[in-house]
Amino acid sequence: MKVVLAEKPSVAQSIARIVGATHKRDGFFEGNGWQVTYAFGHLIQLAMTENYGYNSWSKSNLPMLPKEFLMIPRQKKEGKTYKNDPGVMKQLKIIKHLFEDADSIICATDSAREGEAIFRYIYNYLDIKKPVLRLWINSLTDAAIKDGFSNLQPDSNYDNLFLAAKARSEADWLVGMNATQACSITGKSLYSIGRVQTPTLVMIVERYLQNKDFKSVPFWQVALNTTDGVKLMSAGKWDEKGQAERAYNTASKARNGKVIKAEKKQKTELPPLLFSLTDLQKAANSKYGYSADKTLNIAQSLYEKQLISYPRTGSSYIPDDVYDTIPGLLKNPVFDKFRASVDAIVKPSKRSVDASKIEDHHALLVTGVNPKTKDTKPDEQVIYDMILGRMVEAFSKPCEKEIDTYTVDAGGYLFTVSSTIILQKGWRAVYGADDKERMAVPSWYQGETICFTGAELQQGQTKPKPLHTEGTLLAAMETCGKDIDDEAQREAIKDSGIGTPATRAGIIETLVARNYVVREKKLLVPTPKGMEIYKIVKDMDIANASLTGMWEAKLAAIERGQMNVSQFNSDIVEYTRHVTNEFLHSDLKPILTGKQTEIECPLCHHGHIRFFDKVANCGNEGCNFHIFRTILGKKLTNTELTDLIIKGQTRELSGFKCKDGKPFKAKLKRDDNGGISFVFSQKKGNNQR
Repeated sequence: MKVVLAEKPSVAQSIARIVGATHKRDGFFEGNGWQVTYAFGHLIQLAMTENYGYNSWSKSNLPMLPKEFLMIPRQKKEGKTYKNDPGVMKQLKIIKHLFEDADSIICATDSAREGEAIFRYIYNYLDIKKPVLRLWINSLTDAAIKDGFSNLQPDSNYDNLFLAAKARSEADWLVGMNATQACSITGKSLYSIGRVQTPTLVMIVERYLQNKDFKSVPFWQVALNTTDGVKLMSAGKWDEKGQAERAYNTASKARNGKVIKAEKKQKTELPPLLFSLTDLQKAANSKYGYSADKTLNIAQSLYEKQLISYPRTGSSYIPDDVYDTIPGLLKNPVFDKFRASVDAIVKPSKRSVDASKIEDHHALLVTGVNPKTKDTKPDEQVIYDMILGRMVEAFSKPCEKEIDTYTVDAGGYLFTVSSTIILQKGWRAVYGADDKERMAVPSWYQGETICFTGAELQQGQTKPKPLHTEGTLLAAMETCGKDIDDEAQREAIKDSGIGTPATRAGIIETLVARNYVVREKKLLVPTPKGMEIYKIVKDMDIANASLTGMWEAKLAAIERGQMNVSQFNSDIVEYTRHVTNEFLHSDLKPILTGKQTEIECPLCHHGHIRFFDKVANCGNEGCNFHIFRTILGKKLTNTELTDLIIKGQTRELSGFKCKDGKPFKAKLKRDDNGGISFVFSQKKGNNQR
């Protein structure tokens, strides 16, 4: 029996249909000599700190550096503890049984770093020793799956991919667990610090501060109107109004001026590159306000519906063999909404063709499967059409322009005007290029005299960089904060960005979920808690985006077989020691703001409780007693917190909300370890949540 392990049930179902495993069993599909089972993402994870014997947060435990990382089944949180997930345990048992009885095993998880890790972690945890073949595909179309099965490779060919994934997860554990505990212990409050999330937060806060602290400065320009109806603007801007007024007075008295320079330049705008995931997320955020996570989820759904190629790609390029299929693909009816532009493509542009710039997967392409046959939702159609339109743009001709620029001398001051003529729309015709008719500028010649009808003194204000949107943040994460507009230059340093195309959306969601950042329309705004963390870390290495990018570049080198994973692991251990010591030896007290009370800690009986905006905790170093102010939507007052800590129970409170949004009333009760439960009135009985 051949056993296939896919990453998700929906993918397993597609594969099962192709191989003839049409009978649905409990946890797998079976038939025709095949069994196709599935995971639910990561079924196996790195163990928690307590699994290594670190049962309390204490300086004496830091840094925590396991000699060997332990793997455990994915757990779910119940209250303050984590317990095995029954669904995970059941599926692992099914997979183990199938693997043990299999004649051959095929790894069919997503063809990427994390997909390889999902399979290997399960395979290693179950202690399976049988050889494995790898299904590597770029889409879930029937043709792609069949082609993949005809070209199975030994999974050992992808060892470096797994080593990079394993090194990444262990590095995140080491840095995140140690930095979080060191910062929280030293700062006497709960903070979450991460190898990638923290420098990302710093980017958001720094842009916020630049914007907030920006001092707008006025400037002035002079405009001249000609008898031809053309408006000329002064070549220079003046910071002092008096200088601008002198220029205005001179220019307004001038009856005419002379054209001292007339330039005509041809400009070629190459078509844009095909979409990588990050570029798609940026465009969807800018145009439709979609979050990065929403765009990723939609793209994943389109992939599982066989409509697009693998979405978690960092590349904007395709190889030559895929390019050879493009002329035929463009004839597909799915391109009919862009048919006029497609018909203008005599030979598809090869700007997006470069196999050397592809790691795991090529750029996003549609497969040719008609969305109308797949019951697509409106948001899915939006993203699908964006990928479709970008393909037409990318394979179209360049846009050719003529730019005319004139410089006129008026009383000793220089004035300029430019106009643009589109000679060939090329790729800009896909969404409707704007044919500018010289902006009403006549074809002046050098030395010609131009007559004026009047002048205007115009005032402007300098503007700060706007706050980050998810689109601009994704661009900054790609380049470690460097301002790079050119697509090719961004592609060249993508291995040194923060995070990966597959993880960046999750990083943003983590910052939002932890209330370090909030969304205000399209903008990302740091919260007081986020600002507090920034003040703590801003001068530390954990905040250095370029340093984080260096680690990502090393992981990419491991994936390519260009770096020894042992060296990376050794380096990350030293980095962990350094980051941990930075927190442990920092004086964070001046940064933190909280009200020290005389309430004795009910857990350690030595420290006193401090009230913060988000939490009340013990000021005693090493004591982990804390109570969050907000519980199921209800924010507790100082009086309510005091009752809960001293008396162990509050009066009946209103304002709590169930998961479905329904409000309810209850008392809060505290146990000896700081756990919180709900106590309902007698008619509803006692319940704990």
